[in-house]
Amino acid sequence: MPQKFSKLLLHPSFEKTVLAVNKLKITLPSIPSNVDLDFNLYKFPNNAQLLTNIEDIKAYNLNPKNGEQFLKNRYKICAYDESIQKSKALEGSAYLTSHSLVIHGEDDYVSSNYLTFYFYTRSSELCKKSDYIRLSENTEADFKADYAKDRSAFLIENTPTSAILFVDGPLIGGQVSSYTIDTNNKLLSNNIVPIFFVKNSDSNLVVENIKEIKNKYNSDLHWAYSFLKNGQRTSFFKYVDKHNSNNAKIFCYLKAFNGSPQRVEFHLNTFDKFKDIIPELMDLIYYLLLVQGNLKNPQVRSIAIAEAYARSTLRLFDLTKIMKDLGITPTINEERFK
Repeated sequence: MPQKFSKLLLHPSFEKTVLAVNKLKITLPSIPSNVDLDFNLYKFPNNAQLLTNIEDIKAYNLNPKNGEQFLKNRYKICAYDESIQKSKALEGSAYLTSHSLVIHGEDDYVSSNYLTFYFYTRSSELCKKSDYIRLSENTEADFKADYAKDRSAFLIENTPTSAILFVDGPLIGGQVSSYTIDTNNKLLSNNIVPIFFVKNSDSNLVVENIKEIKNKYNSDLHWAYSFLKNGQRTSFFKYVDKHNSNNAKIFCYLKAFNGSPQRVEFHLNTFDKFKDIIPELMDLIYYLLLVQGNLKNPQVRSIAIAEAYARSTLRLFDLTKIMKDLGITPTINEERFK
């Protein structure tokens, strides 16, 4: 487990929000809950076009030795993940988020972590008492928007140029899609290759649009698991939103071990710009999956390290401890699980 942080940043309003919560005597639970943003469950719109002429529809073998060699190439390797805790109070909800970016060093990983703390409420009276208490009619939606803005700024500012960036989560995922695509294009301008990873998806985009397999499988993951052997990927598919052509991506499914595959996604602009190295990138991804070696939860090694740093920083700035120091009182439903 990594313990040393190369860069640890606090959002400008972090401490002031904590102080505002304290001053207003807001009652928060002493034990927060972990948050899953559930972007992986996002369904593709019915107005999609799926083009299958990117490659022949077949299984493609991956070469981990080529991936290992590419790791020594000119590109820096980076990965992003986040960890989020939520504390629900009578007055509203608090979110503590750790954004985590790691860079492969020569002998170790270099980390940058960015902590944010927000409190949302429907009470206009509370908001009048502090600029750091946020008025919200839809806490989850407003938090996701703030999360997406923070993630975008963090990645653009901290990802080195000419890097390969692995991102845990989908490229197109509900309300954050526009933020993610805008971030992707800004990263491209710095010669960065953003690659997105999706697990545990119920998407049926492929199995509903490919005549030969339509109605034969429960989901794309079901098809990919049945179709692929270990160390293989599917052909690449192209998704385009008819009403917004910027919502476009190239994706495939990759099966590293005898378990559920995962989806690997590139924005169309990314794929076009770096098409000459796409085969090597897929070999690199497979190699890093093997290096991590988690059969039950296949994950690129770099993302696993970023996740570990994200969780470590949440423990470093423990929301439970912060709230105890503020002398807060837990709500009934969350107090009973202490």
